[in-house]
Amino acid sequence: MGRRLSAGRLRLRWRHLSVRHKLMTLSLLPLLLVLPLLVAALVLWGSSAYDSLLITKVRSDLAVAHGYFGQVLAEVGTGTQALANSHTLHVKLAAQEPLALQDELAQARQRLDFDFVNLYALDGQLLSASWQETASAAAGTGTPMVPPDLTPDKQTGAQLQLLSQADLLALAPHLAQRLNIALIPTQGAAPSTRSVEDQALVMLASHAITDAQGQPMAWLRAGVLLNQNLALIDHINHIVYPEGSLPLGSVGTATLFLDDVRVTTNVRLFQDQRAIGTRVSKAVREAVLVRGETWLDRAFVVNDWYVSAYEPLHNGQGARVGMLYVGYLETPFRQTKYGILALIVGIFAIAMVLAAWLSLRWARSIFQPVELMNRTMQQVEDGNAAARVGPLPQQDELGALANHLDQLLVAVDDKTRTLQRWGQELDAKVTERTRALAESHQSLKQAQAQLVKSEKLAAIGQLTASVAHEINNPIAVMQGNLDLVRETLGQQALPIAPELKLMDQQIERMRLIVTQLLQYARPNDYAGYVEAVNVNDALTSSLVLVEHLLNRTHIRVQRQWQASRRVHINRQELQQVLINLMINAIQAMPEGGELLLRTTDQTDAQGHAGVRIEVCDTGTGLSQANLELLFSPFYTTKNDGNGLGLWISVGLVERYGGSIRAGNRRDQGEDSPGAVFAVDLLCEVADASQP
Repeated sequence: MGRRLSAGRLRLRWRHLSVRHKLMTLSLLPLLLVLPLLVAALVLWGSSAYDSLLITKVRSDLAVAHGYFGQVLAEVGTGTQALANSHTLHVKLAAQEPLALQDELAQARQRLDFDFVNLYALDGQLLSASWQETASAAAGTGTPMVPPDLTPDKQTGAQLQLLSQADLLALAPHLAQRLNIALIPTQGAAPSTRSVEDQALVMLASHAITDAQGQPMAWLRAGVLLNQNLALIDHINHIVYPEGSLPLGSVGTATLFLDDVRVTTNVRLFQDQRAIGTRVSKAVREAVLVRGETWLDRAFVVNDWYVSAYEPLHNGQGARVGMLYVGYLETPFRQTKYGILALIVGIFAIAMVLAAWLSLRWARSIFQPVELMNRTMQQVEDGNAAARVGPLPQQDELGALANHLDQLLVAVDDKTRTLQRWGQELDAKVTERTRALAESHQSLKQAQAQLVKSEKLAAIGQLTASVAHEINNPIAVMQGNLDLVRETLGQQALPIAPELKLMDQQIERMRLIVTQLLQYARPNDYAGYVEAVNVNDALTSSLVLVEHLLNRTHIRVQRQWQASRRVHINRQELQQVLINLMINAIQAMPEGGELLLRTTDQTDAQGHAGVRIEVCDTGTGLSQANLELLFSPFYTTKNDGNGLGLWISVGLVERYGGSIRAGNRRDQGEDSPGAVFAVDLLCEVADASQP
C-alpha cells in the first residue's frame, strides 16, 4: 500500500514539473545514477584488489623469512653434528688436553657462528666450553653441569627451546647481558604485571660423541641465543627486504618474539633505538599465540601501521613459545592507493561533467523559450513591470505562447501598479501601528519593572524599620543596665573595665547596624562618617572581635597584607562588612581549616586607585546556584540565618563606590579549595556616593 502511494506521488510530481526540468531530468538521470554506481563499484573493487596484493606480498615475505629461519635452525643441528663427528675433536678429547680442547670449541663456535659450544661428560659434568677463558676452568670442582631437564637422552637435531635464566646461565654464563629485557609499555598490548622478560629463546642442538665402537664418550651441546641477536634479525630483514625491493619509500622490518615481547627486532622505537622490549597488540597475540593462527593483515607496530605477517614459533614439544614477524610500512602504499582512487574518481567526474554539458547544450533549444518566459515572469514578480519575453526564433507553439504572454503582461501592467500602490500604503500603516505597539509594550515592561522594584523596596523598608524598632528597645535596656552595673560596682568595676568597654563597643556597633537597616528604609536620612582607613588595621581590629569564634575551632589564620594605600569609607561600616565575611568563612569550615586574609593595592579599569581585600576559606566552596543568588536579600544556606548579611554588606560597600564579588579559589587558579570573597574599595569616594 505504501509503495503504491509513493509511486502515485512521484507520478503526480512528474506531471507538475516544467518542460525544462523534465528535459534536464531525462538528460542527467543516467549520468547521475549509472556513472556514480560504476565509480563506486570500481573504487571498492580497486581498493580490495590493492589490499589483496599487499597481503599476498607480505605472505610471500613471511614464507621467505620462515624458510631462512628454518635453515638457520637446521644449520645449528648440522653444525653441531659435524663438530661432534670431527676427527680433530676426537683426537683432542682422547688426548685429554683441556687447553687444546677449549681452543677447538672456541674456533668451532666462531666458525659456525654459534653463541656457545659446550662439551659434557656422560654424567652431565661440564668438561669444556667455548666461552671459558682458560682451560683450567673446565677441570676444577664445582663446574657447571647441564640442567636435568636438558640432559640429552637421545641424539636430536636443533630445536627451538624456551629456557629460564638459570638454565641459560648454566649453559652459557657469558650471555647474561642479553637477558633481563625491560618491558616497555606499548599501545594496544594485553595488560601484564611483568616489568622484565628474563627467559631466553634459544636454538639448541645436542649430539653424542662416540668412540670407534659407537659407544658415547661425551655429549656436545651448542646453540644460538635469539634474545637481542641483532645480526640474525638484520640478516633476515636483508634477505626478505633487500635494498630497493620495496617501492614508494616503504621500509621493511623483521622481528622475533618471545611470547608477545620483541626480543630482537629492527623496528625502531625512535631514531636509532630498537623497539626491543615492546609488546605485540592484544588482537595479534590472541590470534597467533592463543589460537595458533597466522596473522596476515595490517597491524599497529610500536608507532605506525604496517602490512604485517605473524606466525607462531613452536619448541621441540610443539608448544607455541614465540612469533616470527615480517612487515613493511603501510603509509606509502595507502597514500598511493588513495591517489589512484582519487584519480579514477576525478576522471569519471570530468567525464560526467562533459556528458552533462553536452546533454544540456542539446536540450537548450527545447527548453530555452520556457526558460525565457519563466525569467520574464520572475522579473515581473520582482517588480519590473516592463519586463517582456520579446520575439523568439522559434515559430512553434512555444513562440506563440511567448507572444501571448507579452500581450497579457501589457494588459495587467496597469492593474499591477495600482495593487502595488495600495500595498505600499497598507505596509506603511502596518509599520506605523507596529512601532506604536512596540513602544507601548516597552513602556509597559519598564513600568512593571519599576512597580515590582518599588514594591520590593517598600516591603524591605517596612521590614527593616520594624526590625530596627524592635532591636532598639533591648539595646537601650542593655545600655542602661550596663551603665547601672558600672555605677553600682564603682571602683570594683576596674578589673573588668576592658570587658565593659568591649560591651559598650558592641552595643554601639548594634546601634550602627540598626542605623544601617534604617538606611535601606530611608537611605537619604543616614550616612556614615567617611575617613581615610588603613584596611590592614581594620582587619586586625575585626580579628579581635571574631577571636572567640576562632578559639572554638581548629582554624589557622594566615595574613598576606600587602596594601599600602588608605581607602575612604566609614570605619565602622567597613568593620561590619569584614566581620560578616569572616564569620561566614569560619562557619564554612566546621572541621577546621585555614582563613586567609589578603590585601593588595590595585587600579580599576577606569584608572581609579584602590585596595582589594580578600577573605578566603578552605571549605567546600560555592555552587553555581549559590553564586547566582548569594547577594539577594533573605537568601541563606544556613538554618539559623536571615539572608541579610551579604546583602547589607554589598549596600554598604557600593555606597562608597566599591564592590563585593564571590567565587571559588580553584576557578581563580589557586590550588586550595574553598570560597573567596573580594572587596574592592576606592581611595577616593565618587561624588555621587558622598554622604
